[in-house]
Amino acid sequence: MKLSQLNMKKINLEDIDSRYSGQDILLKLGELYQFESGIYGYGNLWVKLERTVENIIIEELDRRGCIQVEFPKLQPKKIWEQSNRWDMYTKEGDIMFTLKNNLGEYGLAPTAEECATLFGANRLPSYKNLPAIYYQIGEKFRKEIRARGYLFRPRTFVMMDAYSFDKSEEDMKKTYQLMHEAYMAIFARLGLKIMPTISDNGVIGGSVAEEFQVATPLGEDEILFDEKSGIGINREVLDFPNRDDYLKQLGVSDVEVLKPYTTVELGNNFQLGTKYSTSMKLFFKDEEGKDKPYYMGCYGIGLGRIIACLIENHLLYENGKLKGFALPYSLAPYKVQIIYQTEYQAQAEALYQQLEDYHISVILDDRKDLGIGNRIKDVCVLGTPKMIVIGKKFDGIHYSVEDTKTSKVDTVLVENIVDYFKKMLNEE
Repeated sequence: MKLSQLNMKKINLEDIDSRYSGQDILLKLGELYQFESGIYGYGNLWVKLERTVENIIIEELDRRGCIQVEFPKLQPKKIWEQSNRWDMYTKEGDIMFTLKNNLGEYGLAPTAEECATLFGANRLPSYKNLPAIYYQIGEKFRKEIRARGYLFRPRTFVMMDAYSFDKSEEDMKKTYQLMHEAYMAIFARLGLKIMPTISDNGVIGGSVAEEFQVATPLGEDEILFDEKSGIGINREVLDFPNRDDYLKQLGVSDVEVLKPYTTVELGNNFQLGTKYSTSMKLFFKDEEGKDKPYYMGCYGIGLGRIIACLIENHLLYENGKLKGFALPYSLAPYKVQIIYQTEYQAQAEALYQQLEDYHISVILDDRKDLGIGNRIKDVCVLGTPKMIVIGKKFDGIHYSVEDTKTSKVDTVLVENIVDYFKKMLNEE
């Protein structure tokens, strides 16, 4: 990408939200646009990073036999009445955006258990068709009373949601464990240290629920976690009437051994049992030809929260002052940024084209009337992990490739520059 095409706005790093600095940088650059509280438009950097996260999720789920599908975002009231959740989401909880016209009454999808159950029952008429896991990645809508934290709690957001179908409780638990392992693999590839915790089932329902939490001072949850055993609970569990059942399930006899953490939830899994198949009267034929309800699970990952965490967790400071952020090389949508002085434009453009030809994602700072010092500062503002400066120190024989996070410089022969980046890509 040529940077002149991005039309980024000039920003003052001393005028950045001190709590959500990374996201506020993107907002002031114009890479996030807030239409109103909790509703955003996304620029090139965010969308490219979202695709990277999305592809990792797809790869790990496909590897485990999950099938990608897509359900409607506009959902008829009648299917929510089948599950007895319309009033729960529109009146009691007031979660769903609704609209009514001459065609009927509808809701904008906050989740998709009803659609998934109908879809699955249509595809899975027999025990011979089970198990099955369907997933989608798309926008969800929720009437958050107080949107906050930019993409940590907006009113529209991109989510991966998956739904599993099994013929027995035992099989459902096996699928639930399979998805747990898939989630841990996804978060490991994203470089996020996850603490799985037992949690409340909420309005989703079911018998068992699990959250995937990451420690951050920006979070609004508090969990209790034991690093040694990997056991964790959301603190809210301690207020439940049946708290002892939860603790017994985990084998926790003394909650004092669990350490408190401030966290943000990036994903959750639920064992739904037969809640939806029974309430919606959707069944499969068992070995004896009898109608049996599906045992289901549902699973969600918030892509916006993941990206917000990645940006906020990789901020850069110099002498206590904010410089920007540097994304991990393996995740960054653009791996390297080329900066040049005017008299070296031809060499910079040749390098840019060379890297482009070998599918190495690169930014060329081709903006006019801007000093090289300001160009260097903007590398950190865009989160690019590597930088090449072609200026007076360029000898025509070597490129100096600087890591924007560590300031470590690799000296690379001009003829080896493609191999240098290809090696880094292979090491990912």
